[in-house]
Amino acid sequence: MTFIDLETRAFKELFPGIRIQTFWGAQQLLSFVSFAAHSTVPGHSHVYEQSGTVLEGEIELVIAGEARRLQPGDSYIIPAHVEHSARSFTTTARVLDVFSPVRTDYQY
Repeated sequence: MTFIDLETRAFKELFPGIRIQTFWGAQQLLSFVSFAAHSTVPGHSHVYEQSGTVLEGEIELVIAGEARRLQPGDSYIIPAHVEHSARSFTTTARVLDVFSPVRTDYQY
């Protein structure tokens, strides 16, 4: 993939109210995450380094027990194997996550 077209890319639902659209190269994967209002990504960890930026709306992100309320432009880095979770509030939210190495379970 060279150019990204969000308008034609199908969604994959991860959890109720949480959908992603992914694109990848050899070393990293981009995941555009859409949160419906009052949606939750449960606590989890994985072998991937993850970084991201809030594009729209507001989320609460908890990384290693530290919670922050994030708004558009706020960014984060989550080291591999560190537990984290996220939730939206009363409105929808969109986040861009970047994973390295590529998450094969997000390739669809």
